[in-house]
Amino acid sequence: MSAVSVELPLWKIGVCAIVAALIAYFVTPHVKTLAERLDAMDIPKDGRRIHDHPIPRMGGLAIYIGFVLSVILFVTPNKQVMGLLLGATIIVAMGILDDVICLSPWLKLGGQFLAAYTVIRCGVVFDTLSLYVGGVRTPVEIGFLSVPLTFLWIVMCTNAVNLIDGLDGLAAGVSTISSLSLLAVSLILPMTYLSAGVPLILACLSGSCIGFIPYNRNPAKIFMGDTGSQFLGFVLAVVSTMGLFKYHAIIAMLSLAFPLIDTVFAFLRRILHGQSPFHPDRGHIHHRLLDLGLSQKQVVAVLCGLSAILGLFAILIACTGRLRIVCLVAALIIFGIVLSIFGRNAKAHAAEHARDCVSEDGSESAP
Repeated sequence: MSAVSVELPLWKIGVCAIVAALIAYFVTPHVKTLAERLDAMDIPKDGRRIHDHPIPRMGGLAIYIGFVLSVILFVTPNKQVMGLLLGATIIVAMGILDDVICLSPWLKLGGQFLAAYTVIRCGVVFDTLSLYVGGVRTPVEIGFLSVPLTFLWIVMCTNAVNLIDGLDGLAAGVSTISSLSLLAVSLILPMTYLSAGVPLILACLSGSCIGFIPYNRNPAKIFMGDTGSQFLGFVLAVVSTMGLFKYHAIIAMLSLAFPLIDTVFAFLRRILHGQSPFHPDRGHIHHRLLDLGLSQKQVVAVLCGLSAILGLFAILIACTGRLRIVCLVAALIIFGIVLSIFGRNAKAHAAEHARDCVSEDGSESAP
């Protein structure tokens, strides 16, 4: 296995990411103005929402524009790439409608199935899963299950990123990390396992997210809305299907592990409580971390850090030699930073508790 693919110059990947980031960055203010004119505003009307004033949504349109334009500029078109762009356009059109008039969950699910059907018809399907048993890559033919499993994977990932979009910068940050980890893996793997253009598509996606983050980080000036969160989940699912599953299924799953785990637990929690799996609640991982006393910025840092660790393990599986040591050391450093955030929060709570105790003692001894 080659350490890095020599078939694609790294400068071209960098240019893709930079161009996508610049387009998304300069388009976002115009999308914000459009969202305000269309009254696509997120109004804090229940306990799930953390912000305290109306904020425009539909910011994912800027991510989509940056992504599509950079893909058109740098990626050689083929049937699968065109299917990806068409499916993504369906997702974004549905997301815009939802951000403006709020569609029903079942109508959105229907749109997701239509987008998934579009890419599957264009040849994006995993008919082989590769697992490593005893250090040996073992391809597993899945036959007639290939299309149903591809549908399930795309729809699950589309909803997974949508469900974690609850804090400023969280979905954009996690999606950036997921796309960068998949990009690193795509550069390490032999190109024979990947569909043409996968590294460039991932560079365009990560760049578009990076260009949007300055407007979406806390305190957010604009939300990506369903337009962005479903688009990001959809593209990550489709691109991971374009080769990575054929080489190692665990790599694709690790890169998207955090949103997938949160989604599975959310659906199970709602079903066990006799609710629709699409019923919104305040039980997501980011809500629970907020309830522990972490700030929005701390929660986003923790969850992005955990996503980065999972992404590094995905890279570690794909690589060999010294690069494995680098990934392991980086993962340990990030884990240490995550622990330090919890440590500082615990000390702050302890100090606050001590002040409260002193205040209560003083009030009791006063005449």
